[in-house]
Amino acid sequence: MSRSFQTPGRSAVYSTRAMIATSHPTASLVGLETLRRGGCSVDAALAAVAVLCVVEPAMTGIGGDCFAIVARPGAAPIAINGSGRSPAGADLQAAIDGGLRAIADNSPLAVTIPGAVAAWVRLHADYGRLPLSEVLEPAAAIAEAGYAIAPRVAWDWSHSVERLSRNPAAKARFLRDGAPWREGETHRQPELAATLRAIGRQGRAGFYEGAVAADMVRALRAEGGVHTLDDFAAQTADYVEPIGARFGGHDILEHPPNGQGATALLMLKAIEDWPAWRAADPAERAHLFIGLMRRAYRLRDSAITDPATMRVSLEDFLGEPAMDYVRAPGADAGVLPWETDTTCLSVVDADGMAVSFINSLFLPFGSTILAAECGVMFHCRGTSFSLDPLHPNALAPRKRPMHTIIPGMVMKAGRPVMPFGVMGGDYQSAGHAHLLTRLLREGLDLQGAIDAPRFFATASSVQVEEGFDPAVAAALVARGHILRPPPAPLGGAQAVWIDHDRGVLIGGSDPRKDGCALGY
Repeated sequence: MSRSFQTPGRSAVYSTRAMIATSHPTASLVGLETLRRGGCSVDAALAAVAVLCVVEPAMTGIGGDCFAIVARPGAAPIAINGSGRSPAGADLQAAIDGGLRAIADNSPLAVTIPGAVAAWVRLHADYGRLPLSEVLEPAAAIAEAGYAIAPRVAWDWSHSVERLSRNPAAKARFLRDGAPWREGETHRQPELAATLRAIGRQGRAGFYEGAVAADMVRALRAEGGVHTLDDFAAQTADYVEPIGARFGGHDILEHPPNGQGATALLMLKAIEDWPAWRAADPAERAHLFIGLMRRAYRLRDSAITDPATMRVSLEDFLGEPAMDYVRAPGADAGVLPWETDTTCLSVVDADGMAVSFINSLFLPFGSTILAAECGVMFHCRGTSFSLDPLHPNALAPRKRPMHTIIPGMVMKAGRPVMPFGVMGGDYQSAGHAHLLTRLLREGLDLQGAIDAPRFFATASSVQVEEGFDPAVAAALVARGHILRPPPAPLGGAQAVWIDHDRGVLIGGSDPRKDGCALGY
């Protein structure tokens, strides 16, 4: 389906050899240059995500977590879990005795050991072609010399002043006289540049050991954390088998728990063979999707956590009783208002290796706890832990919390067809289902499926983006739904479609972000 060239929008990007799509043009350019120098998709993904950790400091950083799915022609796809574990000294009872009902985002309890770098280094060791120092140097050079603030980055930054003001080191690095850097201004992070180069030279030892690790431990313990050098040294990234479901004639792969990919699969499985969905008009489908969303997220919140402590098997989570539940009529409470603070990217190289990669700080600028000497901003993923001792996601030592970030991969006949991601905190499971429904069932082209207005059901209302069909909106209101505008655009997708029949790659990048798809 061709778009109208007389209305605003963008075309999908076509190429014949390699393609990358990211949320920032500099990251896309660095990734493409890495591919052209002979790097593989893993090299390009790592080069690009390192740039994103510099130029989108509210969205991601090396003090955060990551997940990825890698699919190579003729090989079984693999996933890597680069999420952090709580420190060994994490104490649920002490938190309860201290009167806490939830973990604040700027509490040291919110900071699990950053897992991204461990995953970067392991992926590079197993799949990379170029030296790690070469892969990370563009990001280090940009952090040192400075980068111009892009429009969406500036918008996110401007909404983070109050949070950044809580931490003296973060305030000094990311605010100027109490004000954020603005669109088009140049910002530098020289300490982060040095740390990226240390990782390039030393691998994981450049982050989890030595001076960088010591600075991170000092910063966290100064806030009352119980983190130790042993906790950092113990952090690992683990390969896991992707989980999947059939949808629209394709196999959809997601990352298993502790990520929420199973929630996206649950929604897609519910839609796949549902007569009510097939017979519904657009307004009725939106209504059904709202119900699916709320009940699927309710199941997520009751079950998903570190797989070592899950009490429900994935087979049961994705089984017929669960699908019957999410299809059932009713108005179960949905999630709380979402956050949109993540980066994702997709890349395919000339050999057909496809990578879906997502890297996150969770909330804007994460915990806002900055280790000043090494330039590492810590995420706040530990806020996802429950302080209910009976909950499967309860805080415990050396435990991974439930995670919202999820990479995705579309396969067909055993071949990778599309690495993709839809960033946006809690929205991501719904975002995967939205994107794939529009692409594989409604027939939109890739860029059109990304561009299409989105909606997300929170506990009390439905957040609806600008451009949403007025007739569908009116029908939802008539059904009793409360529609509200979201506080920010809903997520941001990046995807590359592999057209095996024609031998071309098609890239799509979300206009809700600053980025683009580039290929050659």
